[in-house]
Amino acid sequence: MRILGLVLVSVVVGCGHHHEGATDAGSGPADACTDNLACFQYDCSLKNLPPTSVSGTVYAPNGTLPLYGVNVYVPESDPGPLTQGVSCDQCAAGLPGGAFVQTTTDEAGHFELDNMPATTGVPLVIQVGKWRRQLALPAVAACQDSPVDVADTTLPKSRTDLTPNSTGVDLPKIAISTGDADALECLVLKLGIDPKEISSSTGSGQINLFTDKSSPGVGASTFAAGWAGGTDPMTDSATLWGSTTNLSAYDILILSCEGDQYPATKPQAALQAVHDYAGIGGRVFASHWHNIWIGGDDTNAMHGLPDWEAVATFNFGGNPPDDPLHATIDETDNPKGMSFATWMVNVMGSAMRDDVLVSAPRDTCTSVDETKGEQWVFLDTTGASGRHYASTMNFQFTTPQDADPSMRCGKVVFSDMHVSADSTSTPGTPYPGGCSCELVGGAHDPLCTMPKPLTAQEKALAFMFFDIASCVGTIQ
Repeated sequence: MRILGLVLVSVVVGCGHHHEGATDAGSGPADACTDNLACFQYDCSLKNLPPTSVSGTVYAPNGTLPLYGVNVYVPESDPGPLTQGVSCDQCAAGLPGGAFVQTTTDEAGHFELDNMPATTGVPLVIQVGKWRRQLALPAVAACQDSPVDVADTTLPKSRTDLTPNSTGVDLPKIAISTGDADALECLVLKLGIDPKEISSSTGSGQINLFTDKSSPGVGASTFAAGWAGGTDPMTDSATLWGSTTNLSAYDILILSCEGDQYPATKPQAALQAVHDYAGIGGRVFASHWHNIWIGGDDTNAMHGLPDWEAVATFNFGGNPPDDPLHATIDETDNPKGMSFATWMVNVMGSAMRDDVLVSAPRDTCTSVDETKGEQWVFLDTTGASGRHYASTMNFQFTTPQDADPSMRCGKVVFSDMHVSADSTSTPGTPYPGGCSCELVGGAHDPLCTMPKPLTAQEKALAFMFFDIASCVGTIQ
C-alpha cells in the first residue's frame, strides 16, 4: 500500500473518493487502489471543501514576463524525450505522455489545475512547443490549493536550469539570421535566455546566430570577447537557408531585417528550401524586408513562392515619415486577438486596450486574405504629418497552404514591427554590443549582462515569439 505523507492524511480523512475500492465518502485510499494517480483523487465537495488544486504563474525565462497559452498538465505516463529537429506538432495529437489533468495559462500567465491527485512526487509538465520544464511536486495536499514556486513555473533559460523540483528541461533549437535594420537576436537576450545557449552554429548553444555575409545589409557577425556561448564566427545565412536539410536541424527560423530584400542572397532555391522547411513543421519569423520569402521579389515577378504570395498583398512601401505610430491589435479576425489584447494590457504593453505604440514602424503589407492567414496587428491611423496609414503590420499563416488546415504542420509570421529603436546590429559591433543594455559601472557593457526592460512592441513580438512555437491547429 502506498503511504501518504502526514501533511495529507488529516485532510484526506474528510474527503470523498473517486477510485474503485473506496469504502465510503470519508475513507482514504483503499488497499485495492494504490498504483496510479487516480487512487489519490478526492471529491472534496462531499465535505463542502474546495478542490485539490495546484496553481501558479508561468513566466518567460527572464522570470518577469507572464505567458499566455502555455500547457500545464499532469502526464498519464512519462512524456519521454522531445523530437530533435523539425517535426510536425499538431494540437490534435495531444500532449506528450497524455494528460491526467490539464489546463493552459490565462492572459495573466496564471493557471489552476483542479482535481489533482493528493499525494507526493506528483509529476507536472509546463510546456509550449519545445519549451518545457518537468517537475515532481514534493506534496499536493487534499482539498486545498498548493501554489507552485515561481522558480518552478519559469520556462528554462538553459538546458542546465534545474530547480530542486525539476526533473528535466528543454529548449527549442532556434536559428537567427542577423540584419543591420533590426536586432531580433537582442530579443532573446531580453527574454532571459542564458548567454551560454546563444552561439554560432559551430558552438554548443540551442540558439545559433547566422549572418548574411554577402548582403549589403549584413548585421552582427562576431561575438564579443568573453561571450559565454563562445566566440566562433557566425556561419553564413546562405548556408542555412540554402538547404532544407540544414534548416531541419532547427525548430524555429528567425530572420532579422537587412534594410532591403537583397534578392541576390536569397535565390529561388533558397525560397523553396524555406517553403519546404515550413511545410514539414518549421516555424519562420520574418522581419520587414524579409517579406521577400512571402511576398516575392518586388523587382522580379518570377522570383517568389506563388502559394505564399497569395496569403497577403504587399505594396513594398518605404518607411513612414511618422514615427512613432499607434497600431491596433485585431480582435475581430484573429482567434487569439482578444487574449492578445488582454495580455498586452496586463503586461503594460498597451496603455489602452488594442493600442501598441510602435517605434520605427514599417508599412510594406497592404492586407491579408483572412481565408489564408490571420492579421494580428494593423495600422489604421493618421500620423503627425497628416498622412493616413491603413495596412497590416503583423500576420501569421500555417503551412503547407495547399493542405487542409487540420493537416498543416508549420507556421510563418511576418512583422513590419522592428524589435526597437534602441538596439542595433552591425558587423562592426560584436554581439551583443548593439543590444539595449543597462550601463555597468557607468560604462557601456559589451556583454550586456543587464538587458533593458522590454519595450511595448518587444512585448507584442514576445507574445508571437512563444505563440509561434506552439502546436498547430486550424489556423492557430
